[in-house]
This record gives sequence, structure tokens and C-alpha cells, in this order.
Amino acid sequence: QVQLIESGGGSVQPGGSLRLSCAASGRTFGSYAMGWFRQAPGKEREFVARISYSGRTTSYTDSVKGRFTISRDNAKNTVYLQMNSLKPEDTAVYYCTQGRRGWVGAEIPEYDYWGQGTQVTVSS
Repeated sequence: QVQLIESGGGSVQPGGSLRLSCAASGRTFGSYAMGWFRQAPGKEREFVARISYSGRTTSYTDSVKGRFTISRDNAKNTVYLQMNSLKPEDTAVYYCTQGRRGWVGAEIPEYDYWGQGTQVTVSS
């Protein structure tokens, strides 16, 4: 059974930074793509970023390009999301997720395990 445990969420002022972490266990971490999604109140869950099994390929939704960076450490079974220049519209619950194979797209059905989520609030 795969477990994904997120940490690093919290409250920050606009322009601030946060680093989310997601520790994985249960299957060979280095064989699977990883992703981050988010869900704001009253909205559908949306794709934020994804990274291939090796870490060599990444992809971001347009609204976070240049501000967020996804990375992974396969030796530590951990994926990260560095979030800089945060905006109020980034406020959401952020979910870590593991893909069904080494590289997947941005659609929810391509991911088969999810963490419990961590709250990120950007407010002055």
C-alpha cells in the first residue's frame, strides 16, 4: 500500500515562499512520476506540477510557471514543491500524488495514489 505524507504547508503573506514536501512509501519511488495538485474552496482539484521518475522532465500549469519548482530526491523517496512569489490565488489545499508510470500527463485519472493534503494560505 502506497502512502504519501505531505508537510510544509502554512500561512504566508503575498510575495512569500513555502516549500512543500511529500514522503512516499510502499513501492519503488524512483519508478513513478509524481505530481502536485491543489483544490481551492468551491473549486475543482487542479493540476499544479509534475515530474518524471528520473526528475529530468517537469511540467507546470501556466499560472505557476516561473514561481514554483518541483523536484525529487529518489534516495529519500521525497518530492518537493518550492513555491515563491506566492499570491492570494495560490491559497488551496495542496495534494501530492503518484503517477501510474514513469511519466504521466496532467489529468487526475493518470494518478493512482494521493496524500491527505496540506493547507496553503496566502493572505495579508
